[in-house]
Amino acid sequence: MTEATRTPVDDALLTRIHRYWSAANYLSVGQIYLLDNPLLKEPLAPEHIKPRLLGHWGTTPGLNLVYVHANRVIRERDLDAIYVAGPGHGGPGVVANTYLEGTYSEVYPHLPQTEQGMQRLFRQFSFPGGIPSHAAPETPGSINEGGELGYSLMHATGAVFDNPGLVAFTVIGDGEAETGPLATSWHAPAFLDAARDGAVLPILHLNGYKIANPTVLARLPEEQLLQLIRGWGWDPIVVSGDDPMPVHRAMAEALDTCLDRIAEIQQAARGGSGRSGPAPWPMIVLRTPKGWTGPKEVDGQQIEGTFRAHQVPLSEVRTNEGHLRQLEAWMRSYEPGDLFDGEGRLVPDLQALAPEGGRRMGSNPHTNGGAILKDLELPDFRDYAVEVAEPGATMHSATTVLGSYLRDVMAANPDRFRLMGPDETASNRLQAVFATTDRAWQEPILPTDDHLAPDGRVMEVLSEHLLQGWLEGYLLTGRHGLMSSYEAFAHIVDSMVNQHAKWLHDINRIEWRRPIASLNYLITSHVWRQDHNGSSHQDPGFIDHVVNKKAEIARVYLPPDANCLLSVGDHALRSRQYINVIVAGKQEQLDYLTMDEAIAHCTRGLGIWDWASTTDNEPDVVLACAGEIPTMEVLAAADLLRQHAPDLKVRVVNVVDLMRLQSDREHPHGLPDREFDAIFTPDKPVVFAYHGYPPLIHRLTYKRANHDQFHVHGYIEEGTTTTPFDMVMMNRLDRFSLVSDVIDRVPSLGTGYAALRQRMTDARLAARMYTREHGEDDPSIANWRWPHGRD
Repeated sequence: MTEATRTPVDDALLTRIHRYWSAANYLSVGQIYLLDNPLLKEPLAPEHIKPRLLGHWGTTPGLNLVYVHANRVIRERDLDAIYVAGPGHGGPGVVANTYLEGTYSEVYPHLPQTEQGMQRLFRQFSFPGGIPSHAAPETPGSINEGGELGYSLMHATGAVFDNPGLVAFTVIGDGEAETGPLATSWHAPAFLDAARDGAVLPILHLNGYKIANPTVLARLPEEQLLQLIRGWGWDPIVVSGDDPMPVHRAMAEALDTCLDRIAEIQQAARGGSGRSGPAPWPMIVLRTPKGWTGPKEVDGQQIEGTFRAHQVPLSEVRTNEGHLRQLEAWMRSYEPGDLFDGEGRLVPDLQALAPEGGRRMGSNPHTNGGAILKDLELPDFRDYAVEVAEPGATMHSATTVLGSYLRDVMAANPDRFRLMGPDETASNRLQAVFATTDRAWQEPILPTDDHLAPDGRVMEVLSEHLLQGWLEGYLLTGRHGLMSSYEAFAHIVDSMVNQHAKWLHDINRIEWRRPIASLNYLITSHVWRQDHNGSSHQDPGFIDHVVNKKAEIARVYLPPDANCLLSVGDHALRSRQYINVIVAGKQEQLDYLTMDEAIAHCTRGLGIWDWASTTDNEPDVVLACAGEIPTMEVLAAADLLRQHAPDLKVRVVNVVDLMRLQSDREHPHGLPDREFDAIFTPDKPVVFAYHGYPPLIHRLTYKRANHDQFHVHGYIEEGTTTTPFDMVMMNRLDRFSLVSDVIDRVPSLGTGYAALRQRMTDARLAARMYTREHGEDDPSIANWRWPHGRD
């Protein structure tokens, strides 16, 4: 349907749309204010009002306006569409609309479309034991909570990747538009493929204000704003006004124009005239008053159209008779008797405006991604194993090996797996995937470019925020993926991890929400091999951040070699409802375990490496390690002790699953105390070489009987441009420091080993001096291999 042949929306339909919008506004106000008397069958009294008034009114009328107009085009065009509310704090509007369309009552049968159901709907909002004030996981149809602003457009973009029939109506608040993540999200046209992906329709809602200040985009001269939007690759249509009926007409026309244009772009890319470069995707700039249809003035101060409408316009309703009467007049202005029958049901002519079944945006299957999630077709990871004849004799880049596995994962799952990484897929040694697919790119491609294509499924952009948001949107709508990142800069998405972890925690408690694929991180280019970049690239603290999340969600793995990484990677891709952090370096490192041994070791999560230990019985000391560089240094320390302290009984323990260190009372992966003591002993010194910040190991083990005997070496914020071994020396994680610590911790050694300790000190100093003089590590250290077999 083209604009020339399209029939304008008639006045009668616009009137019904206005009444439906009024019903949504009425329910939104009722949620913020009312405990009882939902249909105003009697005059409002103080006992009908909630004692604590919470919520955000200012953005809600705009959210409601977009929702009802989206309903119309969904019905008329049989659209498969979702609704993403960027200003998710306008939660009463999203709840109201899913209630009006019937979805809310279906997933919450105790909230039927009756007077009693409406009263319960009002009471539960932002109330103890009720629902949050945001478009939270409890809200049907929501994939974007909106509690932290900035993620709506990236979530919507991720949702439409590999979803060619989906449209994501995405309301972006003008306050939200000031955030860094949202500002970056406007680059979506450079990555959206009209042939294989769906469409995002952004609606930038300019109501002028944040909580206390004007917004930047709303104050820009309109032509300057439109030039900015066009520069991002969008074709804007402006809808503006404060008179409802003209705005309804303009909004209806704008939506039809946008959807016609989307259909033209997609048809051209899918077999019509073919691809001809990136098309300017349509979007809407909606400019309406903040708090529209609410009180225009309260106590002599303007409310509608100002920042004062942001939250609760009338805040003293229980104690101020004037405010109470003003609230009643406001709610009655929507004419609820014309909208709902005496039993509280929406009147039939308005019910008919809502889509049906799965076409309702609150019921769209994509918004409950776990319900449509299909398992990945995964190759047998054992087929990618490296040969390990004996421990520590050969070397491989673990991520290079994993890259071959991911190459075939992407080949087998062309419509439900994407790889994200900030310009670092090849840098992180995952370049094998380019044998299957390319980097997604819609802008011009030059002969000098490498592996760029419009239909690529490797997503690279220098914004961790954008990658994280795309991946979240992809996962939340029923697909799978993995994000690789330099370790130090994974922190950029700390706050986004917080929000996703809360979402996972919440949907674990919501029966109708189904489990989604895990959020998988491959953390590489890590602290111990960022010697050339310097201290700016040296920070292993992302692990600590994730460990702070709920035990039901957080998983951290530190595979020591390539075969272990394959085992852990396959496990992560098969998992559900977790945040999996896998830390593995890209540089060549020693191989220790055959594939069968790696599977057994990773399944246990940790274990004694008998071949590296000097005793099968009770040890004098435990040398423990977690992480590939700590593992190599512990093995080198064990080798030194074997040579210079042959009578010392040393047990070597390697940890892959970091959460095994916690008690089973605290984490589902935790070891029972008896098993923990059997490995680490109840009373012997444990010298622990750890990949990250040492306090985390103490925190995870502090309830263990032997905690006071744990002596942890790890990163202590000492870094610069240096060499790999110098880096571990700076942080006292090197083999010489570990041996010295063993000498200090084992009382039976006494003073007889003072000479050995001095030799370790001298060796450290010599290694440091060599680095400073030659700019490289001493070859005897750099080329160290484990010198003993499995016996």
